[in-house]
Formats: sequence, structure tokens, C-alpha cells
Amino acid sequence: MPTSVNVAVIYYSSTGTIARMAKAIADDAERAGAAVRLRKTAELAPRAVIDATPAWAANAEATSHVPEVSPDDMIWADAVIFGSPTRYGNISSQLKQFIDTLGGLWQQGALADKVYSGFTASATTHGGQESTLLALYNTIHHFGGILVAPGYTHESKFVDGNPYGTSHVGGMGDIPVDEKTLQAAKVQAERVVKFTRAIKAGLAAES
Repeated sequence: MPTSVNVAVIYYSSTGTIARMAKAIADDAERAGAAVRLRKTAELAPRAVIDATPAWAANAEATSHVPEVSPDDMIWADAVIFGSPTRYGNISSQLKQFIDTLGGLWQQGALADKVYSGFTASATTHGGQESTLLALYNTIHHFGGILVAPGYTHESKFVDGNPYGTSHVGGMGDIPVDEKTLQAAKVQAERVVKFTRAIKAGLAAES
């Protein structure tokens, strides 16, 4: 029997682009044989601001069924795939706020030796996608995590062009997630499951 793998896909999305990508990655990881938890971070923006932006309000309603992430999801997971829109070349405050609550688990070493990866979206082509993922990955190094990025390991990666993680140019939420992005999501999800399974089996064999 293949080694079981638990994957948590944890994301923040305002207008829905990252939510669509997160669902695709979660589905692909599940098809690759993993048990998956799809979780969103808590919203920090005032409701009045959300309601004033139709796409933001629509996404809040469309994803109301998605559970909010808790530290228990980090403990459960063998692999964590974080998703965030680009905010000035960095991750969103909503995802950062959740990460900042994990200090206790970090001190216990409970976040170490897990596989981590990330995905993002920006409004414009050069809107900070690479710097957002690299900023996220700084945190992974502090966790003692094992970073599994997609790299240029599949021919489709030379089409989407981002070795750091799946990314998409979404405009103001009006440019739908396309097949190029969905293929990149599939490559990333399958790679994360593959190496998480291998690492988990290897560690179990040593114990």
C-alpha cells in the first residue's frame, strides 16, 4: 500500500482568483491519492469594504462553505500548500496573520519536516508574483520545512514560466483562471504529493 499523505491547501482570496486556484490544487492533490483539507484564512477587511466591491462580495458568498483554517490543520498535514494574492510584492495580511499565530507550534518543532509549497496571483504581469512566493518561502525556512517548488520539471512549466509556484495574472478578478494555470496547478500538486509520500516513507523506514 502506498504511504498515506495529508495535504492542507490554505489560502486567502478576495475576488476569487486564488480560491479557484486553491480548489484546483486541492482536487489535483486528491486525485494524486492524498487526503486533502481545503481551508481559507479569516477575513480581516471590514464588511462594508467587501460589500462595496462586487467581485469581493460575490467571492465571500461563494466560498462561505469553506472552513476557516486553524492550527490543527497544520498539525494534521504532512504537506501544506499556501496560496495568497500579491500585496505589494508580498503575501496578504490575512494569510500573514494566520502564519503569525503559529509561533507556539514553531517553538515546539511541530511545523518542521513537513513539505511546503505556494501559489499566487497578481493584477498585472509583473505584479510581484516571484517576490511574493520568495517572501512566503522565507517563512518555510524558519519552520524547518522542506520546500517543494515545481521548478522546470515538466514541459508545461516552460509555458507558464514560473518555477517558484503556480501563478496567474487575474486583473481585478476579471481574468479567469485558464488552462495554462490549471495545468501548472496540476504539476505542482502532483509533485508535492509525490515527494511528501517519498519523504514520509523514508522517515518511517529510519525510525
